[in-house]
Amino acid sequence: MRTVVFTMVLATIFLMGCAFDLAHVSFTPTVYTPKSDKSFRIREAITISGSPCGYDRDLSKSTTWTLVGTIPEGDVYKSKDQVLSVECSNIHEAYLVISQDSVVGFYLPVEKGFVKLNKAITLNLNIEWGGK
Repeated sequence: MRTVVFTMVLATIFLMGCAFDLAHVSFTPTVYTPKSDKSFRIREAITISGSPCGYDRDLSKSTTWTLVGTIPEGDVYKSKDQVLSVECSNIHEAYLVISQDSVVGFYLPVEKGFVKLNKAITLNLNIEWGGK
């Protein structure tokens, strides 16, 4: 009986240590340059679809997004009003990447990488540009 209990406990500990990763975010390493000179406010909520693992992200109405840097893929914006993440089997902090008035993907600040959307999301009708 002790052997069975010991084996079950040992098996449980072993299985708890195994990583379970069904899908992970594929990102491209990129070069980030800090910058800060403009911002925009979202007039109406915007849904961003086309993320790598199929989860939509909503940008809330009246949130302000401030330019925090640039990468070769576009300008990087962060909000103090809303937390943004990219989610697969793990959750990654994310900032918006905008190029030519469209969200083209996400910048992952911890990983220092870029995640491209399947299709760019045009923002020009739903935002109001401002300075810093």
